[in-house]
Amino acid sequence: MKSVFTLRAVPLLALVLMTGCEQLGIEDPAKLAAIKEAEGKAIGSACRHALRAIEDCYTLNPKAQKAAVFNGWKEMDEYMRENKLEGVAPVVPRTPVVKPGAEPEEDVKPKAKGGEKAAEKSADKAEAKDSKPKAAAH
Repeated sequence: MKSVFTLRAVPLLALVLMTGCEQLGIEDPAKLAAIKEAEGKAIGSACRHALRAIEDCYTLNPKAQKAAVFNGWKEMDEYMRENKLEGVAPVVPRTPVVKPGAEPEEDVKPKAKGGEKAAEKSADKAEAKDSKPKAAAH
């Protein structure tokens, strides 16, 4: 009689314990895969909306799944074409990605509107104001 009870009780006990796995902090591999897939799609669609090339998106997000990023980029591209939407240029400047073992590139200074000539002209005007002769007090 005891053996029949234990044969039925052990699977039932195991079933009860397994239902609480998420509460114990044990991650479900299927849920993690779904989360990574969704994050990759979100990254890809955001890159497309920000007018970034898919290669730039891969470079900026090396830990994201490339297939998911591509699917998100492609879906957003189709959506934007169907609805004739324009992308939004990114406001935050992109920081250069330096690979390990590679030499960092020179610091790139942002140019003022109109390029270097406009900056030179404004500097020349400032110098001209300072060099004007001051009226003598009589």
